[in-house]
Order: sequence, then structure tokens, then C-alpha cells
Amino acid sequence: MMPIKPERIDLIGDQVAIKWNDGSEDFFPMERLRAASPSAENTGEPDLFGRMHGGTDQTDFPGVTVLGWTPVGSYAIRFDFSDGHKTGLYSFQYLKRLSERLQELEKE
Repeated sequence: MMPIKPERIDLIGDQVAIKWNDGSEDFFPMERLRAASPSAENTGEPDLFGRMHGGTDQTDFPGVTVLGWTPVGSYAIRFDFSDGHKTGLYSFQYLKRLSERLQELEKE
């Protein structure tokens, strides 16, 4: 089985569209993509004892857009957001799981 990776990434309105090498496509609202950043700035960092430090409780990022992106190796994408955030590394697998969660939320 071929590892999942993006073939094309486009900014369409307030969404990021990703076409994957398996033929599937996912659409991510930019504000939700920012809120789901897996960065230490968003989620915090564990110390040696597993206690979390830092992070934010902010879950809404109204008006935040994606200005661009950079591939990271052959496993992730780093998005540049209009609020200056650009430290989250979104692995391809993380993006696929995020898309599934967003689709489930839309159904509720």
C-alpha cells in the first residue's frame, strides 16, 4: 500500500483543499485548521514527568486565514496563518484524521 501524501494543495475561499495521491480530497476551513494546530504553542509540552506546560485554551480563531504552506520532508505540511502562527507540523495522517473528525461534526 502506498503511503498517503498530497498531490495538490489549493486555497479556495476560506478553505484549504487537499487532493491526495489515493484520489480522495479533503477540505479544511482555515479557522478550524488553525484551531487544530498540533504545535506546542497550542497544545503545550510535557516535561520529563508528563506534566503539560503551556498551550492555550483558545479554540476560535475568527478571520484567520492560511497565507501559504511549506512541505516538511515527506510526512507533513507547515501552514503559515495570518495571525503569525506557523509552528504546527500537520502530518499527512493527522490531516486525514482531522478531516474525518470535521466531517463527523458537520453531521451533528
